[in-house]
Amino acid sequence: MSALEILLWVVVPYVSLAIFVVGHYWRYKYDKFGWTTRSSQLYESRLLRWGSPLFHFGILFVLIGHVMGLGIPKSWTDAAGLSEDAYHALAIGVGAIAGFGTLVGLAILIYRRRTVGPVFSATTRNDKFMYLVLTVTILFGLSNTVLGAVGHEGVDYRDTVSPWFRSIFYFDPQPELMTEAGLGFQLHALSALVLFAIWPFTRLVHVFSAPLGYFTRPYIVYRSRDEQLGNRATPRGWDRVGGGRR
Repeated sequence: MSALEILLWVVVPYVSLAIFVVGHYWRYKYDKFGWTTRSSQLYESRLLRWGSPLFHFGILFVLIGHVMGLGIPKSWTDAAGLSEDAYHALAIGVGAIAGFGTLVGLAILIYRRRTVGPVFSATTRNDKFMYLVLTVTILFGLSNTVLGAVGHEGVDYRDTVSPWFRSIFYFDPQPELMTEAGLGFQLHALSALVLFAIWPFTRLVHVFSAPLGYFTRPYIVYRSRDEQLGNRATPRGWDRVGGGRR
């Protein structure tokens, strides 16, 4: 095992994951007001109406596919009675649709960001680099899916990439497994590790945001201090309920 292989498949993954975890903690603690996607819907909504659902629903199914493919051992699906051919047909079919949907949605969002003046003005260098890394990662993943569908990728990622991925979290890394994986899988994994490392410092942090406080916070009630609502006489139907000052 060479030093470069240990660097790529042991050191880099742990560094990336450490930055991912610590970076999110730092961002939430010291930049809560920046924890946002910086919505630009007010500037343009036609392209956003198409691009956003395509990208978000597509990436959701891509994530589910990765969780199944990387997190569930082959022995489990075999024990459940799912044959290898059926598993790969399902993975390739759903993965290709989700990948293309994600890519098309991302292309629309990038086109919108580049061509709509106010949106482009609000785009930072950080955003541009994030979009570049995200696009490259999606392209590598989609190319692996397409090559697997046409039979040009002879390596089964469930025997190489998946057990390597799980070994990282077992704190028993097995870098030799990634050396057996195809170049496409290696490039996809490295680009994903770069994406995880920059994630906490980009607009992607909004993935971990959920407005749960809306379910428990009290209602906001606005009351006027004046008996007369404005300078005009109160129209019919707008009389105060209860008749007195509140």
